[in-house]
Amino acid sequence: MPEENITIAEFFNQFYDVPFDSIGIITGPCHAEEVALERLSYLTIASKSLKKAGEIASLLDCHYIKTITSKDIYGTEYSAVLKNIFAIAAGICHGLGYGDNFQAVLISNAIQEIKRFLDKTYKNKRKINSSAYLGDLLVTAYSQFSRNRTFGTMIGKGYSVKSAQLEMNMVAEGYYSASCIKQINEKYNVKMPITDAVYNILYEKISPKIEIKLLADSFH
Repeated sequence: MPEENITIAEFFNQFYDVPFDSIGIITGPCHAEEVALERLSYLTIASKSLKKAGEIASLLDCHYIKTITSKDIYGTEYSAVLKNIFAIAAGICHGLGYGDNFQAVLISNAIQEIKRFLDKTYKNKRKINSSAYLGDLLVTAYSQFSRNRTFGTMIGKGYSVKSAQLEMNMVAEGYYSASCIKQINEKYNVKMPITDAVYNILYEKISPKIEIKLLADSFH
């Protein structure tokens, strides 16, 4: 919820007193377009109760949808929020003319940024290279169906934020996520150069060309 800087699970818990044990989160990595085409996809169902996660999973599992269960509600939700920011970054770089070689470095740094944020804000045993985290990031950063990557590409090509939003006629969640995570991180001070770069481009109106050049120079 952008107005509150909280996730959907946190919203239901704080405003409607729904216990976390009764909340299930469905996350990727998948795009709805491929599910509609019945292309093999994997969903992660996260709940504090693995039994309940399994019950939800059993309702979704079929010949073209495979399911994975997890207890990491916090990590899967915030990873899903962050990957939208990084998909915008990938799109901006694409719009500026950066190639696949740089995109690989960008996304390598992005998953490290996700890990740093999750480790600092909610330490838990999680495999950051599993599909709910790295997989969801990859599909959103690279897919032709990704709204956030499309939005970023338009920004990289010179569109203003407003004109890109109007022309897309769809919501790029990463636009709001960049502001939310920026505000949340004021408390934790996690090193998040990609998030900061996207925020500066979208909200501070800093030139994408300049901001991405500075970001690229910081990578190793």
